[in-house]
Amino acid sequence: MKKILFVVNPISGDIDKQDLEETLKGFCLNQKISAEFYKTTGEQDEEKLKEKINSFKPEAVVAVGGDGTVSLVAKQIINTKIALAIIPQGSGNGLSKDLDIPQTFEEALQVLVDNRVKAIDTLDVNGEVSIHICDMGFNALVVKRFCEGETRGPGAYAWIAMQEFMGYTTHRYIIKSKGQVLFEGEAFMVTVTNAKAFGSNAAINPNGIINDGCFEVCVMEPFPKTSSLGILYRLYTDSIDESVYTQRFSCQEVIIENLDDAQIQIDGEPIEPVKQLTIKVQPRTLNVLLPNPIEQESA
Repeated sequence: MKKILFVVNPISGDIDKQDLEETLKGFCLNQKISAEFYKTTGEQDEEKLKEKINSFKPEAVVAVGGDGTVSLVAKQIINTKIALAIIPQGSGNGLSKDLDIPQTFEEALQVLVDNRVKAIDTLDVNGEVSIHICDMGFNALVVKRFCEGETRGPGAYAWIAMQEFMGYTTHRYIIKSKGQVLFEGEAFMVTVTNAKAFGSNAAINPNGIINDGCFEVCVMEPFPKTSSLGILYRLYTDSIDESVYTQRFSCQEVIIENLDDAQIQIDGEPIEPVKQLTIKVQPRTLNVLLPNPIEQESA
């Protein structure tokens, strides 16, 4: 990759990025990479970034930030030959972890030199792009509260989760696929993903494969608070499927009726609750740069 656009979120993850641009410029000069930069501001970023990509025509766009920055970039380059690269600088960095992208700045930067390209699936959620996790219920509410707050970082997220958990009430859903009702009833949360884990490393879909042409709907049913530690243990030991409070369905298309207007989030960004979500898999529509070599996969 000899022509790269860096998209930098200056406030993600509560990480100081004051000298980051100069470091990246020095790296690109050393590697003979033509580089340009775009800093997010939270105002018309999608439109401005699209214009930047169209004018510069990079081979790769590097998201330097958290999951929100990654999602912003992915939306602009989906269904193109341009590759997404990630230098994790956020609170969760969920997609980069699922893709085994190094979490340290120096190692992630090296992927721009030594890499391979992999095409991964994305999801269409009521016309919006999701590249990692969309969910309804508890986690989506925590994401909303986190985005409304002024403090960033995993500690702030965990604190909000503990506060919301104590008084949280479940919501009702109907989940259908190919005319069949897969689930009907109350749920603590409903998670839709073709990846494995949240940015917190909690594996809600431990066997997820990000380019198999399917996605999973993971339902966590209401549970007594006395079971919460056991559920947390299973989330962090890749054994959530063994819980009596969870169900998982593999789908290519699904309709979810959100009967009680539960909060919804897509890739770390809260959206206004809607009564129905139609979700479809978009096979291998996003090219990503991964470390090379990694474990070989079958074609």
